Amino acid sequence: MTADSQSPFLSLHLLETLVAVLPVRDENGQPKSLVYGGFERHMITSQARRRAERVYARNRANAGIGALKGRSMGTRTREWALLTAAELSSEHGWEKEEALITARAVIEASGLKFGDPAKKTVANLTKVLIFAPADAGTRIARHIAESADELRPWRDSYLAGQQKTAKKPRRGAAKNGEEQENDDAQAATESGSTSLPPLPKSTRNAVLLAIAPRDAVDIALYGRFLAEIADSPNVDGAVQTSHAFTVHAAEQIEDFYAAADDAKLDRKRNALSFLDTADDAGAGMTGYQSLISGTFYRHAVLDRRQLRANLQQAGMDAEEAEEAATAAEAEFVNAFVEAVPEAKKNSTASTGSLPALVLAFEGERPYNYAAAFQNPVDENPESSGGEGPAGQAAVRRLMRHHLFVSKRRDDLRSARVLTYAPEIEDLLETVDLAGAVDVVDSIQDLTP
Repeated sequence: MTADSQSPFLSLHLLETLVAVLPVRDENGQPKSLVYGGFERHMITSQARRRAERVYARNRANAGIGALKGRSMGTRTREWALLTAAELSSEHGWEKEEALITARAVIEASGLKFGDPAKKTVANLTKVLIFAPADAGTRIARHIAESADELRPWRDSYLAGQQKTAKKPRRGAAKNGEEQENDDAQAATESGSTSLPPLPKSTRNAVLLAIAPRDAVDIALYGRFLAEIADSPNVDGAVQTSHAFTVHAAEQIEDFYAAADDAKLDRKRNALSFLDTADDAGAGMTGYQSLISGTFYRHAVLDRRQLRANLQQAGMDAEEAEEAATAAEAEFVNAFVEAVPEAKKNSTASTGSLPALVLAFEGERPYNYAAAFQNPVDENPESSGGEGPAGQAAVRRLMRHHLFVSKRRDDLRSARVLTYAPEIEDLLETVDLAGAVDVVDSIQDLTP
């Protein structure tokens, strides 16, 4: 199916049940939540979901698996100076310290800010994460190596100017913090204009081209924002993602745990008398962890027009963009279904979860069905409004909501559902889908 015959938006809706997990947490280590319909709900943030999906698709592509195998993908990191220096050292024979100093100076002079030079842990990290094609460090290193005769004297002059600026005395005490900050900024500007030589134009262009989105498909999908360099293009992502939330009121447990000390237990096991183990009673350490369970509704939308526009703006012609967009859509749908945030995956096995239901359809605009769960599901069988287990109740609600909307919106088409739960498959057989929804057996069948 070509872009001309497709609806511009692909809407995805998913229901999944997670048990005793903690896929995302706040600054206090507690589960994240929101209040909706007058009740607190557990929440899995869109940021956590998007990263899980993006990394899942990237790893598959880099491993030569899936629709995007062999295609350029991006890396989001603060370590571009370190990556560039490593490439200079390993592939171009530069001494490690010189490579790092040069890479940092070149990237900084291009317009990116770095951490405090006095703090070794952040001195060579950019202040913000830069989402750029994975080969950006390789490209910058290649240019530095090819332009070494010009860049080495520039670097020495640049570093000398930085030292001169750092040693320059302050302009004097200010009346308040804001005035002092303004004075410091003015001093830095004045000293920078006289002491710091500009980066050669060809080198700055090489750096900007290296970190430009280019043909990185995941940047076209998820977008990027880089405010520090005005002439480095930003990308409006083609994927819109909502926060996932439980269809019922939040239920949280505080799990007390006790961790054993192996050495202590071995000593106790091999003791010759009780006196030898008098000080070995008790656990090695104890604590609490918060865990959540529930059936979550989550939603995402792919803007097909935006995706193709992003790919063409990155340099692809219409035919190339169409081919890449088709592959990107297939991999996006696959990642939406398969990827799971990996927090506490070893202690909760959360990444083995499969969705109870996935609903996909096309339309002339995005459609979010969160309203179907504004009234939380009541699982209490003895309650007058009890709906039974949340997973099955949520499926009934979601399908009823979609069929209701479909009768009133004539742009909806190609609706398909996929389930990995036999009881949900049985339930779907009892629902009158009115010919508006097809039940499919694989992720690949969710889209035309």
